[in-house]
Order: sequence, then C-alpha cells, then structure tokens
Amino acid sequence: MRRPTPLPPPPEPRPPAPPEPSVVAPGGDAAPVLPFEADRRRPAPIETSATAPSDEAADLGFRDVWRAARARRRALRAEVRRFTVRQRRRRMVWLGVLGAFVVLVAGSFGVAYSPLFAVQRIEVIGTSQLDPAAVAAALDDQIGTPLPLIDDSEIKAALVTFPLVESYSLEARPPNDLVVRVVERQPVGVVQSSAGFTVVDAAGVALSTSPEAPAGLPAFDITGGTGSEAFRAAGQVIRTLPDSIRAQVTAVTASTPDDVSFTLGATNTRVVWGSAEQSALKAETLLKVMINRPPDGVRSYDVSSPEAVVVS
Repeated sequence: MRRPTPLPPPPEPRPPAPPEPSVVAPGGDAAPVLPFEADRRRPAPIETSATAPSDEAADLGFRDVWRAARARRRALRAEVRRFTVRQRRRRMVWLGVLGAFVVLVAGSFGVAYSPLFAVQRIEVIGTSQLDPAAVAAALDDQIGTPLPLIDDSEIKAALVTFPLVESYSLEARPPNDLVVRVVERQPVGVVQSSAGFTVVDAAGVALSTSPEAPAGLPAFDITGGTGSEAFRAAGQVIRTLPDSIRAQVTAVTASTPDDVSFTLGATNTRVVWGSAEQSALKAETLLKVMINRPPDGVRSYDVSSPEAVVVS
C-alpha cells in the first residue's frame, strides 16, 4: 500500500487591510486618497564607471595612464636632450669666439712686432730753418726697429742736439714709415755778450751765435738776462705783435716784467707796453692808433692801459 502524500498546511489568513483614508470634500462627500508608493515609482540608479566601473573602462583607464606616462617620459628626455644640445652649442660658439679673438690678438701682436713692420724710412716735417736730412740722419739708429717698439726717449735725446727744435711728435705710418713732425723755435731777438751776438727765442733759448748782429732781429737789453721774468715777458710781447709792427722793432728794453717797451727804428718812436697782460688787446689797439696817428709824427705811444692810449 502506498503511503498517503501529506498535503501542505493551509495558508495563514491575512489580516484585513485597513480602511483607505478618505478626505471630506467641502460639499460633504468623501474622496478616496491613493497611497504614494515611492519605492515602486523611484527609478533604479544607473551604475556608471565612477560607482561600478566595468572591465573595459578599467582597461582603457590603465592604457591611458600608461600612454600618458610614456609620453611624459619621452617629452622629458627630449627636453633634456634639447637643453643639453643648446648648452653644448652655446658653449661651442663662445669657445669659438674666444679662440678667434685670441688668435686675432696673438696674430696682430706677432705681425706688429715682426720685421714686416720695422722702420725703413724716416720723414721729417715742419722744418724751415733746420735741414730735414740732418734731423733724419740723427735718427738712423731707429731703422729696423718695429714701429710699436720705437723708443721716444732715444728720439728725444737725438733731437735735443738741435736747439731750433721746440717740440716734436711721432706718427707711425705702417708698414715701414716713421714721420717726425717738428715745431721750430722762432727767434725774437739778439742778445749781445762777450761771445758775440746770440739769437734767442721767447724762452731765452740760444739758437745761434755769430760775431756780428744778424739783420732783421731787435736787440734785447733786459735786466737780469735771458733767464729772468723780465725777459720772458718781453719775449711774449714781441711774439704777440702783428708782423707789420714786429718788422719795425729795433730794440727791446725791460727792467721788470711790468715795464716792457720797444723802439720803432724807422722813426725812433718809443712804445710803452707795460706788462705782458692783455697783449693781444694792446697789439690791436696799437695797430689802430698807428693808422690814425702814424709813427713819423709821434714821439711815443703808451698802450699800458689799452682803454686809454696816450700818444705824444
């Protein structure tokens, strides 16, 4: 006999549903109120990569990060190489410039001090009383010396032997010429002594001596001689005179620097000059007065005060 199959127990009775609430309308009728099923109507949230990333999104993110890292490493290496190459090029440029400068300077010095720029010809300029050939001959020991090695003291020692040389200057004309510009002393008068008649310049330097007085130069009679202040004042006065007046002067006298006077030989007219101050103004004033009052009718001109000239 088969055993009887047991039946499932009957379902438990459900409690009765509570009555639905109602709202009483203003007219008195009740209106049913439907329940708000928020859980049933709320849409289910959509899962995104931020909340629940899929395998594909995870794979793409890793590759992107790896590619970005590799690109960054490549860019960094390229930047380092570029910076290094630029630094190397800049260093090479500076080294090249420095090397060229050193070679240029060394070459210039080497050529300048070589026999290629040695003195082979000496030219003397500015002489009127001196013989330029004689001056050049006195400097022959400079022949063969490189132009940068010319010794000025040696040239000065050679030119001192020429009393007429007042000053000089040197000019190098590469490759082989040396020019000597000479300024000669200008004679202003003659001083008589036991040795004869000595031609002197405004500084009292003796230029030449002869037994007879040279023509065309005034005789100086100065208290204290050629080394005194009175002589220097008289020499400055004579050098300031215009050529037309200087050619007429035959004698110059002075006992102090403030009482210089001279004589115009053609008429034996005496000119009282005073000190050497304002000599240019005094010379201009004397020239104008001599035009209005010629020396042949005048015994003396006193221009010691150029603003008030006295003619007698």
